[in-house]
Amino acid sequence: MIVVTELGELVLTPGERARGVQVDRVIFTMDWSGEEVPGELAAFVAARVRAFGVEPTDVDTDVVYRAAEADPTLRPGDFPIRQLDHLSGVLAPLGCTLVVPNSGNDTYEVLVALTGEREPTGLTHQDIPVRAWGSEPEETLISLDCPNCSEMQVWQLPATQTLADERCECGVTLFDAAGHPLPNVTLHD
Repeated sequence: MIVVTELGELVLTPGERARGVQVDRVIFTMDWSGEEVPGELAAFVAARVRAFGVEPTDVDTDVVYRAAEADPTLRPGDFPIRQLDHLSGVLAPLGCTLVVPNSGNDTYEVLVALTGEREPTGLTHQDIPVRAWGSEPEETLISLDCPNCSEMQVWQLPATQTLADERCECGVTLFDAAGHPLPNVTLHD
């Protein structure tokens, strides 16, 4: 397995790199509610795949739209995740991977990386970690309001760390010994 840690090597074509195109020019951005125009995410992904010289087959999200229309359990914010999951699966056989900066907000900044057999690891963009869509983040953001004093609590932790026996400054225990929130504690999404 070859490991690549330079984002530009994965998301820009050789011609784009030679012309000095910046990574920001090949990012598709949508908020938690999804794309503004149906089909624009799939069109962006297909265009990036073509830029790498690969003919995109089945790079569309029509199947996701049809499934969403028939799904009464679909909640606001679910649809973009389903689109990205679907496109990620379609791209894998083409040697491409969706990668996203882990910026910690409700915006999806999507890049298409030509990865082939390479595993994208240790990537950053503007000092923000970038990971393959669907992979576990290296860090986790946890936030809640203390059920006793209502003080907002926020932690940014390595993904492998827990908040075992964590307490609020007011003294209330928020997490059990295994790092699970206690029944009276509600985490923010």
